[in-house]
Amino acid sequence: MRIATWNVNSVRQRIDHLVTWLGDCAPDIVCLQEIKCVDEAFPREAIEALGYNVVTHGQKTFNGVALLSKLPLDETTPRLAGDDEDVHARFLEGVVTHKHGVLRVACLYLPNGNPPETEKYPYKLKWMSRLLEYSRERLKTEEPLVLAGDFNVIPKAEDVHNPAAWVNDALFRPTTRESFQSLLGLGLTDALRAVTDAPGQYTFWDYQAGAWQKNHGLRIDHLLLSPQASDRLIDVGIDSYVRAWEKPSDHVPVWIDLDLEAA
Repeated sequence: MRIATWNVNSVRQRIDHLVTWLGDCAPDIVCLQEIKCVDEAFPREAIEALGYNVVTHGQKTFNGVALLSKLPLDETTPRLAGDDEDVHARFLEGVVTHKHGVLRVACLYLPNGNPPETEKYPYKLKWMSRLLEYSRERLKTEEPLVLAGDFNVIPKAEDVHNPAAWVNDALFRPTTRESFQSLLGLGLTDALRAVTDAPGQYTFWDYQAGAWQKNHGLRIDHLLLSPQASDRLIDVGIDSYVRAWEKPSDHVPVWIDLDLEAA
């Protein structure tokens, strides 16, 4: 089973890109972030025509997440528990059934947190604390779980072109990275780092200063796997070629292949 994540940065602007990439990559489940539209405005017809079930948790102009699945979604749950006052559309969990059991996938768009001297950074850290609690509870079920999305976290120095330029950024602050490591400390596996230690594995290039052309990138889009999912990990890919398309998202898709037949 191929599971992918992509911060599409406005699905209506990028629908042609999305449809083309779905044909190229043929993922079974896709987690989209920053769809930037309400549920009713999501261009579901073009995606459903490719055989996907579509569930969205949208928000006007900002944020918004979606799950696309070739398998029926048995249940879906929007919003991350832990703060009833948080109205941002940043989280959508789905469950699918395969031959050997269930697979739970959580699509997330973690807050950016910049500028860090504003209220945005405490909000980011609180959101990460809520995600930690969610993960702790889900791991108790001992079922295959994938946390996929734009984490807005640069885990380590090798995950950014110029670490020194990012030391005060909310994405790379020590507290941010420590919170991410706490997730791994629960027993989750960073899928990409399970298959390669190579630097330069970027998923985001800013629109400014020729970042794409110079390959001045970051790795902030991640797939974290429970032990029951990481045991079945076959491969990981970053489809960086889509960043070269006309009017692209500043993020590119990342995907994993799981062998669920061996379950």
